[in-house]
Amino acid sequence: MYALSWCLKNIISQCCKDTLFLLYVRSAQAFHSSLDGTGYLFSSDVLATVDKYSNDVANCIIEKAKRMCREKGDDEVKVEVIIESGDPRDVICRVAENINADVLVMGSHGYGLIQRALLGSVSNHCAQNVKCPVLIVKKPKSSSSATGTK
Repeated sequence: MYALSWCLKNIISQCCKDTLFLLYVRSAQAFHSSLDGTGYLFSSDVLATVDKYSNDVANCIIEKAKRMCREKGDDEVKVEVIIESGDPRDVICRVAENINADVLVMGSHGYGLIQRALLGSVSNHCAQNVKCPVLIVKKPKSSSSATGTK
């Protein structure tokens, strides 16, 4: 949300008819309804509940982001929503290419060196693999500098 707020304040042009794509990527499930050795065994009811919860979370986040766009943005800015499932690194790169993005603005979790080494960095992967410029917005550590200004 901080990256979106920063983007609305600093990137989105008030005089142009830009299109802002909000992309939410749900991680692929590691759960399966049949035991195949690649995941955990759960009933189809549990899988449906997990899937519904995942959809609810995605919708909640997207609604919050759309509300922020309405409050801070200009009426001329068109907002489109894309919700996909999969590895966030691959999905973000693919979608950026498919929509022919002018710039990819993304947040950073702010992981330390060890966490990045173990988990990998989505933003680093995207910066290395997408064709458009990538702007990684880091959330300030102190709340007093959270204004998002230049």
